[in-house]
Amino acid sequence: MGATGLAADPAEYRARLREQPDEQVDAWAAELMRDLAVRQGVVKVVEGFITATGLDDRSFERVFAAGGGPPAAIGRDREGHLIVPAVTLHYLVPGIRRETSNGRDRLIDYLVLRFHEMVYA
Repeated sequence: MGATGLAADPAEYRARLREQPDEQVDAWAAELMRDLAVRQGVVKVVEGFITATGLDDRSFERVFAAGGGPPAAIGRDREGHLIVPAVTLHYLVPGIRRETSNGRDRLIDYLVLRFHEMVYA
């Protein structure tokens, strides 16, 4: 895979991601969360992560805490969206691995879900 980790389409990207070691998948997922939080906001990152990984709000909280995120940092914005501080989003990566038996697959799902946004990052 090239330095950007990109491919021609999401299906090819998923196949390439599956060839990567866990450490690379984890790094790309954490970096994508950080980059998207800057461009789109934490709410979009959290919503995308929940959608891609199939978590509900309660499971998201467990994953965040299992990855080392401080549970007291979990909150809601004015509109009621689940949020965490942007600098703590990376805790979701080790958390999804600890809390689920298929964390790697879920991280790949997250990366593929955001494929089109990454192309323009």
